[in-house]
Amino acid sequence: MERENGFEERVEAAKKIMEQLMEPDIPLEKSVKLYKEGMRLLKEAGKILEEAKIEIETIERSEIENGEPS
Repeated sequence: MERENGFEERVEAAKKIMEQLMEPDIPLEKSVKLYKEGMRLLKEAGKILEEAKIEIETIERSEIENGEPS
């Protein structure tokens, strides 16, 4: 699977993996591999989301400290 760039791409790739995992005739070995890949993607997406949250909080804190309106 190609490397995804951002949050949205990772979530979309994880959704596609979930769709594949729903197939009734998927072999166990492939389902385990897909599951691991999906979990990796979701973990990376979560990390990106957390970094964005921290950045927003930092910006808001800076605006409050500098007396700038939100």
